[in-house]
Amino acid sequence: MSGLLALAGLLFIAAHASAQDIGLPVGATPDAAVVEDLDGNAVDLGRIVGTKPALLEFWATWCPLCEELEPQMRTIAQRYGTDLEVLVIAVGVNQNPRSIRRHLQRHEVPGRILFDARGAATRAYRAPTTSYVVLLDRNGKVAYTGQGSDQDLLKAVQQVLRR
Repeated sequence: MSGLLALAGLLFIAAHASAQDIGLPVGATPDAAVVEDLDGNAVDLGRIVGTKPALLEFWATWCPLCEELEPQMRTIAQRYGTDLEVLVIAVGVNQNPRSIRRHLQRHEVPGRILFDARGAATRAYRAPTTSYVVLLDRNGKVAYTGQGSDQDLLKAVQQVLRR
C-alpha cells in the first residue's frame, strides 16, 4: 500500500511540475545563437542578452498556445518594454518570413520578431516546443523557463525586475 501511495505522489508531482522543469536550468547561461530578422539580416542574440533582462518566447504562427500567451506578452511589453527586452523567436517549422509577415498583418504580436531559420536559438535555449518561454536576468542567466498558456509570466518578470 505504501508503494502505491508513493507512486500516486510521484504521479501528482509530475502532473503539477513547476515550469522550471523544462529546457535550460535556472542559473544557466545560454549558448550564443544567431537568428535573423524578417528581412534576413543576422541578429546575434549574444549582443542583446545580458544588457538588460530579456523575455524570449519560442513562437509559431500556427501555435494556439502562443496565441493564448499573447495577452500576457502584450501586457509585459507595454508595462516593462523599456526595462525588459521582449523577443519572439519564430521557429523554422512550417513557417518562413513571408508567412510570418502575412500573419503579423492580421495579428499584432508583442515584441521584436526574429526568425530561427536554422534552429540555432532552439538548440541554444533547449526549446522543447513552441510556447516555451525563457526569462533571463540582466546578466544573461536563466531566471525562469516554462511552456504552455498557463504560465504566470507577469509574476516571473516582476521578480526578475526587482533583483
